[in-house]
Amino acid sequence: MINVKKSPADRAIDLIIYLVLGIIMVITLYPFWTQVVISLDGGGVDGAAYASGFVLFPSKITFGSYKLAFQFNELWTGYTYTLLRTGLGVTFSILFTSMTAYPLSKKDLPLNKYFTGMILFTMLFAGGTIPSYLLIKELHMMNTIWALVVPGMIGAFNVLIMRNFFRSIPEELEESARVDGAGYLRIFTQVVLPLSKPVIATVALWVGVGHWNAWFDSLMYITDPGKQVLQVVLRKIIIQNNTSDITLLIQNLGKDTEFSGRQLQATIVMFSIIPMLVVYPFIQKYFVKGVMIGAIKG
Repeated sequence: MINVKKSPADRAIDLIIYLVLGIIMVITLYPFWTQVVISLDGGGVDGAAYASGFVLFPSKITFGSYKLAFQFNELWTGYTYTLLRTGLGVTFSILFTSMTAYPLSKKDLPLNKYFTGMILFTMLFAGGTIPSYLLIKELHMMNTIWALVVPGMIGAFNVLIMRNFFRSIPEELEESARVDGAGYLRIFTQVVLPLSKPVIATVALWVGVGHWNAWFDSLMYITDPGKQVLQVVLRKIIIQNNTSDITLLIQNLGKDTEFSGRQLQATIVMFSIIPMLVVYPFIQKYFVKGVMIGAIKG
């Protein structure tokens, strides 16, 4: 490896870049850290949970608010439907997106450009909210988990990323399998998919995060309060500032002198963030390879 001696100007530019990135990192992490501090604060009325200014550390660490949140039934109902939605959404999306992208990766597919153009068309023009609502209603999917899973099952951008990745796999591998008597389905399941872990992990992460954070479609298609996803519960508590259920829970448990509604809000926010923080490190190693090859090739 050749060591290139940097000029003072290059070092100054590097310093400015690191400084800007550092500022962006602090701005990004501070809201998250604030929620961590408030949720762990056990300082009572003098602690961070009641402070309105800059808060860096909890005056006293306690996990009491987390234990209290476990008794908030609406949180677990939302968790259940969000996990169900995310699991079904990722599974069906990977299955149908890959099955759509694989034929399109074959340049000898008849009308390949026509089908690709039709998929690109959906990236530029959408039906709109009201037609989508009427379609879901006519399909009798209102108040079902399928109303949240089916509409986003196949994403045009994800299809193109997967198609380009499949094209990067050497054709000699498929020709070798074909000589051994394998058909397209067997080649797809036993040759192509095992070699496509990076792009599958990348698309799974995108789809999973999208389903985990989505709330508008649940608000539109799910009218039963007992079937709402976690983000709708969070929206009710934080944006609409409807903390009556939390306040009632605190009062019923006799914890009104130990915890505030704001502290339990922060705790519930942490409950919604933690699963993504746990999953991301396991997928991150595939992320760069999946995006780079899928975006450049083809």
